[in-house]
Amino acid sequence: MNNPPIYFYIPKVDFPDWEIPEDADKGWQIFESKPNNAVYNWSLQTYIRLVASGFECQLVDTLPASGIIFAHRYSLPFNLQPKPNQLIVCMKADHDFHPYAQLHVVQNQQEVNTSDGHYFIPHWRQPGLIPRDSERGDKFVNVGYYGIEKNIASELKDPAWSEQLKALGLHWHIVGENAWNDYSQMDAVIAVRNFQFQESYKYKPASKLYNSWHARVPAIVSGDSAFRAERRSELDYIEVASPSETITALKRLRDDKALYHAMVKNGRARAEDFTVDKVCVRWRNLITEVAVPAYHRWCESQYKQKLYLAKRSLIIQENNLKPQLIYPHDRENVKNDHVGFSDLIIISTMQKYRSFKKLICKN
Repeated sequence: MNNPPIYFYIPKVDFPDWEIPEDADKGWQIFESKPNNAVYNWSLQTYIRLVASGFECQLVDTLPASGIIFAHRYSLPFNLQPKPNQLIVCMKADHDFHPYAQLHVVQNQQEVNTSDGHYFIPHWRQPGLIPRDSERGDKFVNVGYYGIEKNIASELKDPAWSEQLKALGLHWHIVGENAWNDYSQMDAVIAVRNFQFQESYKYKPASKLYNSWHARVPAIVSGDSAFRAERRSELDYIEVASPSETITALKRLRDDKALYHAMVKNGRARAEDFTVDKVCVRWRNLITEVAVPAYHRWCESQYKQKLYLAKRSLIIQENNLKPQLIYPHDRENVKNDHVGFSDLIIISTMQKYRSFKKLICKN
């Protein structure tokens, strides 16, 4: 069987209107462009990096009639149903699963479910990342948060927090997005979303941890599931559950030079699993070993296609799923002209069967 073409889809209205760079690290700031930075970070960056690695794929602004189509959740209309020769792979990121996509790429291992087509690939490290300047030596002065400010624990945004660190001889930085790549003057990073309650954040990635390893800067983090899934030793990061524990962790890093250097050395080693080349291999393997076989299985049986779409339609109805305003293309009208009267009969039959089964279970 011939291998299908591989596409990365960004709708025409969201498509970049500037020249697409060949090197994602040299043109890193484009991935923070508004309003589609999430789409660019996933769809565009993955396309650029795969092409640079020698993998054949295409970037398109209209949905192809056939082939394997990768798209960010933002880019896919809610009612888009794959056609007989389309395999849709939704890059879920921080968002909901698409109701009809046959496969999903997730960024947190808690969302892996291969039987339902959910596969984990770690997100790319920060493009254009500049590691800590080795000339800083044993300096321990600058502590920072890299990310969207609204996502940091409220205690760390309070001016009192900056004053606490100042009393320790430390400077606190909430780093703006124009400098998210620059760790050259940073001595430690903190990645805590919330101190008030324990949450696994099973949809969030471990990107801040990967970046700290690449940047050679020790990380102090909360108990997010993504961080814990990557933990191999106590040198990977320091976990905290309160501001006081965070202060204690900072004092340890400031005063225990052996610990600091051990964490930096360990981070260098751990970063090797998340290099651009290694993540490219994971993408290529997903495409060749999972998506291509899934595409051929999808194409070989119209009956299985109808059954799949009917099951997904039932799930939408039973869970009262609806388009959401957060997704810019969710409410777009889609011509699912491949869905006919026979499909409605299958859905109706399945509904009656499920209703009957529930009734039997109650009795």
